[in-house]
Amino acid sequence: MTRTKKNGNPATMTRKAMAIASLFAFGLATGPLAQSDEEEADRPRVNTQMHGDAAGAPAPDPDTIIVPETLSAPSYFGQIAFEQNCASCHGENGAGGTGNGPPLIHPIYEPGHHTDGAFLRAAMAGVQSHHWNFGDMPAVEGVTEEMVVLIVSYIRELQRANGIE
Repeated sequence: MTRTKKNGNPATMTRKAMAIASLFAFGLATGPLAQSDEEEADRPRVNTQMHGDAAGAPAPDPDTIIVPETLSAPSYFGQIAFEQNCASCHGENGAGGTGNGPPLIHPIYEPGHHTDGAFLRAAMAGVQSHHWNFGDMPAVEGVTEEMVVLIVSYIRELQRANGIE
């Protein structure tokens, strides 16, 4: 289906439709990139053509994630909510490695690319797969907007501790 601007001109695609078409036209929504290091080749990657070199970093080794010794109060409660609602897909401390969802402690999820609102929309309404090949993310049943705000606080503190700002 071609999305059009309000003027009804079907030849004029919206920016979002063009971006999606570009992803598929150039194969950017496909599998991990080949790596020379066998250990890193098993960890999923994001294609760098659209998102820059930092986005091409492999999913982190879960054992290398730096967890702050002390979390802020919102992040403390966010960690609890994350473990109950998100870790089964996004891994312990957001490191991925479950085979069911991407790592959130990765440069592609830095605040300038995935805003806090993007996390909120994904949890509340679900999101189509667009960076990784884990399939679409369904809405997370039972979470509230307030819970997601706490979860995002936790994710952002983890990201900062791991050099993602």
